[in-house]
Amino acid sequence: MSVARTPLAERVRWAIHDGFVLTRRNLIRYRRIPTLLVFSTVQPVMFVLLFRYVFGGAITDLPPGAEAYVNFLMPGIFVQTAIFGATQTGIGLAEDLTSGIIDRFRSLPTARSAVLAGRTTADLLRNLFVVLLMTGVGYLVGFRFQEGPILAALAIGLAVLVGFAFSWVSATIGLAIGELESVQAASFVWIFPLTFASSAFVPIEGMPWWLQAFARNNPVTIWANTMRAFTLGETYVRAIGETMGGLVLRSGLWIAAILAAAVPLAIRIYRRT
Repeated sequence: MSVARTPLAERVRWAIHDGFVLTRRNLIRYRRIPTLLVFSTVQPVMFVLLFRYVFGGAITDLPPGAEAYVNFLMPGIFVQTAIFGATQTGIGLAEDLTSGIIDRFRSLPTARSAVLAGRTTADLLRNLFVVLLMTGVGYLVGFRFQEGPILAALAIGLAVLVGFAFSWVSATIGLAIGELESVQAASFVWIFPLTFASSAFVPIEGMPWWLQAFARNNPVTIWANTMRAFTLGETYVRAIGETMGGLVLRSGLWIAAILAAAVPLAIRIYRRT
């Protein structure tokens, strides 16, 4: 039995090693082209300032526990930042396809999954940096974690996991389309309705009834409410008719479902590209 297991264990070990090598390659790219990281942070900061100071005064009737709009807003911003940041995965892969570096990777004795794993892991770390930066910006405009450091860490971790799941969706799109400008355009076609038709920025009770049905079952709403549960506590959770355990379970199931669908599909498209 041990002889049969050795080749598989060895392949897994080398796949992990190759993934780390390509993760490092993508992180070095951020260091050598710092504008890639700079412009990843500009847009989320603009959204924080825009919603906080332009729209914030017009949004009222917030649920108990979220009386200050900035405390309602920032969890939604974290989710939006992670999802928007995930589009860079598809754009980066399309750029690699166009430049021919993917063909060079294919000529090397590397695991087929390593290119995608390296890219998505590097973008996970970039997303972590951006979400932490957004936390600092949030504190500057009045946001506060109200439930202590452990739940604050869980909130940040959830945002990063959401971004990781959508990085695989973005990878699938980037590999399937393959042309840089088309990937950039296609990425925002599905992201904007998903993020804005949700409770990320406003309570869904103010939306038309037909849009409320979509927004209530939108995973972005579930993730935003889960993050608010972590940041605002039980008062908010009870006010929206949910439970902490229910929100966490549904958030995890959505992330698992997206990964279960996107990871094998992205790898399959990569092998055929």
